[in-house]
Amino acid sequence: MSGDTSIIERNGRVMLLAYDQGFEHGPTDFDEKSVDPNYTMDIARSGYYTGVIFQEGVAAKYYTTAPDRKNLPPLIVKLNGKTSFQGEEPLSLQQCTVEKAIELGAKAVGYTVYVGSEHEEQMLAEFSRIEDEAHAKGLIVIAWMYPRGKKVEGKQTTKETLAYAARLGLELNADYVKIAYSGEVESFKWVVAAAGKTKVLVQGGKRMAWPELEAEVKGAMEAGAAGIAIGRNVWQAVNPEEVTKKLATLVFGN
Repeated sequence: MSGDTSIIERNGRVMLLAYDQGFEHGPTDFDEKSVDPNYTMDIARSGYYTGVIFQEGVAAKYYTTAPDRKNLPPLIVKLNGKTSFQGEEPLSLQQCTVEKAIELGAKAVGYTVYVGSEHEEQMLAEFSRIEDEAHAKGLIVIAWMYPRGKKVEGKQTTKETLAYAARLGLELNADYVKIAYSGEVESFKWVVAAAGKTKVLVQGGKRMAWPELEAEVKGAMEAGAAGIAIGRNVWQAVNPEEVTKKLATLVFGN
């Protein structure tokens, strides 16, 4: 069983606005504007995004209570997270239940597996249980598959490592896998192929100048990605609306 992915798609393409970084990184990514979740909520109201990603607390205090909630993009609740204080072998375990995500109005849930970490088996087992529960309740399931740890050090964005991470998403029955771009179209085609019927979303990652971001998104889409899940490169931008429109053109076309 899988979730109805059309809920967060537009013509088969996906453009998600991510704002779960406050858990993982603390407020270091934010300025005076973006530290307020309402700022990102306003960006989400642009009409371009097919979904917005929040942790439980932001979803409960800002999305669920918004007077125009029905007009907002579908909610994706991130179920696990870790702080930036962990060492080289990260472990990220569940904090929000599937049931609570549903109460908040979520149409999808997300979960990070740090592929290559010495703790990966715990996360894989937990994700597998969550996937069964979420799909049984009709939710879309997105797997953040991030290579981390000594065994993949220096190889996090290679064709082979990313393809393995993407394949894990398929083997675990995720509807989407959120993953880094390999840096070139041909190698990323193999990553997309490895994911099979699990659709690939490219993460935004570190802050980039527009030409670099444009090249990554354009390359990923050409390679067969279903879309993007981007945060910092939007709400850290001087003009988020302009960046949003440019990204929409790359994802959905003209």
